[in-house]
Amino acid sequence: MERRVLLAIFLSFLVLYVYQSVFVPPPPPPAAESNIDSPQDLSARSASESPAPQTPITPKLAPSLVSASEVREVVVDTGKVRAVFTNRGGRLTEWLLRDYTTDNGDPLNLVPSGLQGQQLPFSLKSDDETTTLTLNSALYQIEGDGAASTVDATTAPATLTFAYQDTTGLEVRKEYRFTPDSYTVEVAVQVTQNGIPANVAFELGPGLSDSGSLGGEGGFFSGMLSQAPQAIFHTGDDVERVGASGIDTTPTYEAAFRFVGIDDHYFVVAVIEPGASRVDYKTVILPSLTNDQPQRELVAYQIQFPETPPPMKVYFGPKLFDELQRVDDEFVRAINFGIFAWLVVPLLGALNWIYGFVGNYGVSIITLTILINLAISPLRHKSMVSMRKMQALGPRIKAIQDRYKDLKFSDPARAKMNSEVMAVYRANGTSPASGCLPMLLTMPVLFSFYSLLGQAVEIRGAEFGLWIHDLSQKDPYYITPLLMGATMFWQQRITPTTVDATQQRVMLAMPVVFTFLFLSLPSGLVLYWFVSNLWAIGQQYFTNRLIGPLPAPDQRVKNIGSGRTAKAKKSSKP
Repeated sequence: MERRVLLAIFLSFLVLYVYQSVFVPPPPPPAAESNIDSPQDLSARSASESPAPQTPITPKLAPSLVSASEVREVVVDTGKVRAVFTNRGGRLTEWLLRDYTTDNGDPLNLVPSGLQGQQLPFSLKSDDETTTLTLNSALYQIEGDGAASTVDATTAPATLTFAYQDTTGLEVRKEYRFTPDSYTVEVAVQVTQNGIPANVAFELGPGLSDSGSLGGEGGFFSGMLSQAPQAIFHTGDDVERVGASGIDTTPTYEAAFRFVGIDDHYFVVAVIEPGASRVDYKTVILPSLTNDQPQRELVAYQIQFPETPPPMKVYFGPKLFDELQRVDDEFVRAINFGIFAWLVVPLLGALNWIYGFVGNYGVSIITLTILINLAISPLRHKSMVSMRKMQALGPRIKAIQDRYKDLKFSDPARAKMNSEVMAVYRANGTSPASGCLPMLLTMPVLFSFYSLLGQAVEIRGAEFGLWIHDLSQKDPYYITPLLMGATMFWQQRITPTTVDATQQRVMLAMPVVFTFLFLSLPSGLVLYWFVSNLWAIGQQYFTNRLIGPLPAPDQRVKNIGSGRTAKAKKSSKP
């Protein structure tokens, strides 16, 4: 019966894959048009570039009253983030996460590169095109903590202020407030025209740029274990996620948002509690900057308030449960743990608690796997004992089934066969459900741990040791998937079964299929499955030794159905 459970697991994975293939849109083809430079334009521009840096073209603006004379950058350090702002429009150009790196070891920048001339994060948009151009092209005067070009927010809160005023009566003030060891920034913007407050929209530029955090990339489950940037927002009791195709169909949403933004597999950029507002999404194609870098589809959004924009809290960072909860209790729902989130969350807490002692997420996964298997051992033991009893009853059950094998399945007389089979089970204190049900009860734990290891940013870039340098990526040498397949085959061989030889040979193909599927899965998930198999093998041997040889089947029901029906006898005559 445990083979039926394994078959159910396989079919579940198959359903997930079919859903991903049918309902989730594939990556879009390269776009002919985009609101950013096309690959041809970019290539032509790159070919003509000289080693000397190009001077950006500055649009003609009205004479300024408060502004800067040259382009400057300000670096803000919060301990966890190194943010770079430009005084051209008072906008964000880089948001570097110190604890997360790219494939080449550089700090991960959540602001995609290659956005020259585009709407950078914290750009402003007005109904008047000339005003919009001024808001994002003017050279703002830097005030407060940013006057020295560096802002230290590692030990105490700090503020970075940009100011601009011109002769048309336009006056702008942008204020960014930073907190030590935080991924958030509070933004307050005041725009007035001749002293009258002007309502402007915030542009939060294309993101995210974490192209290297795609667990299982390129494999059978790549679509389920990697997520392209998408829209995400919380309205009422629901968290909605909208992919690129949905954004193209319905780009505008209006509600009292709890949070609204974009996310990818491991990171999220969102405005927290903006209240009643309207958000407009759009998809853009980020062209490749090098020959080995593919084009990527990103998502940008613009948030508009009914009145002058209130101060906003914006989160740029990883989907760390504790960090999200610190920002807002509902913000943790940005992590897509699925229907078993109620179980995944305590498992994640346990994994992080163990990591606090051992300091290695690979060892933490092994330890938590052992603890989980220890907790479900009583259910597995009950299932194993029942399976052994059913195996001993196999010859008697087969004999009963052979007496009725000539009857059609629609023949009412076959009901008598079922009665005889159940009578044998009752006389020997077992039933088919007693072998299957205990294992089915462990399925939520299995899928919860699968969801945990597929979504937890904690294992992104986490090194296990030896040849495994990133538990969120596949095993580069496929050693753990092969070991997992071998232990699964071993487990199949020693597990009691009641199926015939042909069915057993079919079931022995399952380890081969699973090995193929697991070749591209994150090594942390394969490690969990491998350790679980080892535990199940050891428990099977222990159970066999503990219960010893099973007694012979009870023969008190041997006279039930000892003969065949007249119809069956007639059909068996030559």
